[in-house]
Amino acid sequence: AALSLSLLAAASAAAQACSWLWLRSDPPALRPAVPAALLAALHLLQLGFFLRCLHALKVGWRVCWAKAEEEDEQRHMAFLSHDISMLRLFETFLENTPQLTLLLYIVLQTNKAELSQGLGMGTAFLCVSWSLLDYHQSLRSFLQDKHELSLGSSIIYFLWNLFLICPRILALALFALLWPYGVAVHFSLVWLAMFLWVSLQGTDFMESPGPEQLYRAMVAVILYFSWFNVAQGRTLGRSIIYHTFILVDSSLLALAWLWGRAPSQEHSYLLPVLSAALPCYLLGLGLRVTYYKWLHPNVRVQQEGRYDEVDAGGGSDGPEFRSFLEPDLVNRRMQWLAQTHFSLSQPAQQHCLNGAAAV
Repeated sequence: AALSLSLLAAASAAAQACSWLWLRSDPPALRPAVPAALLAALHLLQLGFFLRCLHALKVGWRVCWAKAEEEDEQRHMAFLSHDISMLRLFETFLENTPQLTLLLYIVLQTNKAELSQGLGMGTAFLCVSWSLLDYHQSLRSFLQDKHELSLGSSIIYFLWNLFLICPRILALALFALLWPYGVAVHFSLVWLAMFLWVSLQGTDFMESPGPEQLYRAMVAVILYFSWFNVAQGRTLGRSIIYHTFILVDSSLLALAWLWGRAPSQEHSYLLPVLSAALPCYLLGLGLRVTYYKWLHPNVRVQQEGRYDEVDAGGGSDGPEFRSFLEPDLVNRRMQWLAQTHFSLSQPAQQHCLNGAAAV
């Protein structure tokens, strides 16, 4: 219970801090019409995310009914929805995923599971994969010429994240059975390695060095469980390094459990489950290759003689991003984020992002 509450408090505090820092750096025209003191108080009371959702609903209502300046409202809505999606992604990996690992450990430790626990774990696995898909779809809303994910592409994207996350969570839970306090040591070491890796990639997401360290720390937690792109350029090499590291690390955790488990323990059903973990991970990697090879919207754009790339190699042309009509609506944070995930040509760099103008 103490661990669950600690995870909840840490995740909420980190998400509220990011939300507050983002609002401070956003142009005033894009912020909720709330006094700064009240805005700070709401975030201190852990209500900042709730305020964002209410503000997005208000803007969404105007998008549905307003006739004048409809394009600007749609851009504003995409800007707000992406912030909400990113905060939800942080919450998922800082709170839900560790709690899912803890719940699986408890079920394995007691060697019994209630129906509600089984349903809860299944739903949690699906929610983690869904948060990654939702973030990817919201990021694509910044494209001027939207090439959204098709139903088939969305399903494959969802499945390969699910198949990669499940073996990782299982390996961590099994290692916790052998050495419960060792998971804290393992997390600290791997998190530190991921934090240094993110720092070496030179992220420039926040407005100042202090908040940037907070962002890198949260991304390092995501990388402990799943892949997350944080730097511009080709991701193939970085992705191979990351997945190789995670595969070796998870395999060592599982082998440690096999080597140290007592013969009297009644976990014989885990052997076939564990033997299926490696094929599951390899299947996830295969689905990811399939997605980027044949199902990515990039393929359709190239067939049309155009170019639009996310987390892939370079090209001669880059995508154009939506922009507000007012030149003062500059948001460097979102500009950097889109340039990280989308390959930009020199002409495209002159265009603006959602909530951002060319600098």
